[in-house]
Amino acid sequence: MRVSYILFISLILFNILIGSAQQEISISLNEMLEKVESNNHTVKISEQDFNVAKADYNQTNSILLPNISISHSGISTNNPLMAFGSKLNQEILTQADFNPTLLNNPDEIQNFTTKIEVQQPIFNADGIFMRKAAKAKMNAFELQTTRTIDAIKLEVTKAYMQLQVAYKAVEVLEKAKEAALENKKIAENSLKQGYLQKADILSVEVHVTEVENQLLTAKSTIKNASDYLKFLVGETNEATVKPSTDLVAELNLDVYNQKLSENRADIEALEKSTEAYTNMHKANKMSYLPSLNAFGSYELYDDKIFNGSANGYLVGAQLSWNVFEGYKRIGKTQKSKAELDKAEITLNQYKNKSQLEFNKAKRQLKDAENSMNLTNLAVEQSKEALRIRTNRYEQGLEKTSDVLISEAKYLQKQLEYLQTVFNYNFTKAYVNFLTK
Repeated sequence: MRVSYILFISLILFNILIGSAQQEISISLNEMLEKVESNNHTVKISEQDFNVAKADYNQTNSILLPNISISHSGISTNNPLMAFGSKLNQEILTQADFNPTLLNNPDEIQNFTTKIEVQQPIFNADGIFMRKAAKAKMNAFELQTTRTIDAIKLEVTKAYMQLQVAYKAVEVLEKAKEAALENKKIAENSLKQGYLQKADILSVEVHVTEVENQLLTAKSTIKNASDYLKFLVGETNEATVKPSTDLVAELNLDVYNQKLSENRADIEALEKSTEAYTNMHKANKMSYLPSLNAFGSYELYDDKIFNGSANGYLVGAQLSWNVFEGYKRIGKTQKSKAELDKAEITLNQYKNKSQLEFNKAKRQLKDAENSMNLTNLAVEQSKEALRIRTNRYEQGLEKTSDVLISEAKYLQKQLEYLQTVFNYNFTKAYVNFLTK
């Protein structure tokens, strides 16, 4: 009976462990980045913006391709003019139809017309530049989508690093908790031997509680960081993401020699946007020129539906010139020129701001590197100070409060170091993002 009970308990524990393992997924940063383009909602929205711009560009094919329409209409009339014209179109007019009595009071007649119309643009200067503007706009959205993907990947990298920090913080706090509990045992033994007072034990217990609270907060941070990372890559499962690599400082001195590239997708997108405004302004100026279009039609006539015993065609061309529109066109041209000037100023401002941001980021990277080195040194110093005080405490040569202060300081410096490593790694990733 006892063996069965032990087996039952072991089975339950095994299932709990398996369930816990299934709730945590170990994954690399590259694997997360691969999911961005296909799953991230912001990227999908940006892609649809490009599709809208592409559809607008496709509409401009109308200035090159013909417009073809087919219609079928039927009438029944005794209107003198319409009746005579219908007979003429149906090619059934006779000498008797010229009788003035019949001309003035014709019998009712049915006429069914099938018509094929073709309109072919030949020369529309403004339409050509509007097409160029639509293409530049489409290219701008394509480049902006590329930059959006890069920005989301940077955000995924940041979230992944934050998750690394959270897991490392839990590891540090668990060790701190073990050390705090061990010191608590030493303090309790010292109390039994009369070396400590009750107030010292309470201070130790407060310290243990503080570490436990920090540990619980760190575990919650893991869950929050994991949920945000899954949101960025479009995951909806309940599992907790765990980085497959630990948080380490990835020093790279070459990054300081990098320069801002004008071929960056967002800068090129603004250049394409400016190009679109340039072509729109040219299109407005070209609207002063005449336009030339050809047209033609082929018609089938009969007094019965969907028949065509008679036919005829019409072809021609039209040269039109809209000379004056009551200042509307002049104002439209002035508006497009102002929009072009604004786009050019915006482009120059963005380039200058990007350079300013890049220079600032490189300085921040150097500051982050220095801070990381100094904090690492502080960790080693606080660790050694804690070791010395703990040894003296075990010999009864140190106050409990001094040991607790050393423990808290060592824990604080460890957590600070994790943050400085994150700051350096992310700032380095941000500098690389600015140079793409």
